[in-house]
Amino acid sequence: MADTPITLRLTIADPVPGGRYRLPKADAPLEPVTASEAPLSFDVPIRLSADNRFLGPFVRREGPARRFVYIRIGTSAGDHASPWSRRAKIDIHDIPPALLDRARAGRTLEVVLPGRGKDGSPACATVRPTTSWRAL
Repeated sequence: MADTPITLRLTIADPVPGGRYRLPKADAPLEPVTASEAPLSFDVPIRLSADNRFLGPFVRREGPARRFVYIRIGTSAGDHASPWSRRAKIDIHDIPPALLDRARAGRTLEVVLPGRGKDGSPACATVRPTTSWRAL
C-alpha cells in the first residue's frame, strides 16, 4: 500500500500580533506569515504510511516513536528585527488511529494551540494543544 497524503492544520488561537511565523521545510523554506489579532492556521501536508508512520519534509523525529512538526517564530522565521528566536514543537505521534483513518479518507485533522506563554510572548518549546485533534 502506498503512502497516503494527509493534511494537518495547526491553528494558533492567539498569536502575538506583528510576530512572524513560518513552517520550516528542509528543501525550501516557506514564506513567513505576519500574525494579526486573528487565529493563525498552517496546513501541513504530510504522508502517512500504511503502518501510521508520519513522513515528509515537515515531520521531525526524536527517538524511535516521537514525531512532531515545528513552527518557527521571530528570527527563526526570518524576521531579523524580532526580539524572539523561537520554535514551537507540536507532537503528532499521539494522534489517535481512528482520526488517522479519517485523514486517509480525505479529512483534514486540526489542533488548536496556545499562541502565547505566561509572559505574553510567543509560546515555544513543546506546545500543548488547547483542544484535542479533530477531523474537519
